[in-house]
Amino acid sequence: MTRIVLRPARRDEARRIAEFFRMSSDGMADYLWTRAAAPGEDPLDVGARRYARSGENFSYQNCVMAEADGRVAGMSHAYVMPEPDPDFDPSTVDPVLRGPAELEIPGSFYVSGIAVSEDARGKGVGTALLRDAGHRGREAGCACVSLICFDANTGAWNLYAREGFFAVDRRPLVPHPLIHYDVGDAVLLRKNL
Repeated sequence: MTRIVLRPARRDEARRIAEFFRMSSDGMADYLWTRAAAPGEDPLDVGARRYARSGENFSYQNCVMAEADGRVAGMSHAYVMPEPDPDFDPSTVDPVLRGPAELEIPGSFYVSGIAVSEDARGKGVGTALLRDAGHRGREAGCACVSLICFDANTGAWNLYAREGFFAVDRRPLVPHPLIHYDVGDAVLLRKNL
């Protein structure tokens, strides 16, 4: 039996967090980080810098690392989704990012990324991370946990459905070579707490 231990992420794990987030995003992180990278810069360096910050939603401080049998095997990144900016105009958002950007439940505990190393899948790591997000969401006073999943990602769908998540909204994907799926929808899922 695999022994799973969850613990807060550390700043010095920012690059590992970025690697897991890249895995969880089905290409969206690569799309964002490539656009933000300096000429010749590795996009993963952009992600690592992002997660090394403090006091931001996208910070190591909002990440939980899962250790399975003594080694890091997974990560979740989650925070309380803020209220929308009243001046936000979705038409100004990059078309590839617009659909997911419109899928939010303000006040929910939003799981923006959850990933498990390939060799640790099927051992309960993802389930433990999702359940931990529910506990943290309750502690934060949230009524629900939310996340976005591409409908073509059937492995993730199965996990989320087993854990009580259900679809509440969706937006069509805009194809791009860096995005792993070129058809289907980005789907907002919710689990009531």
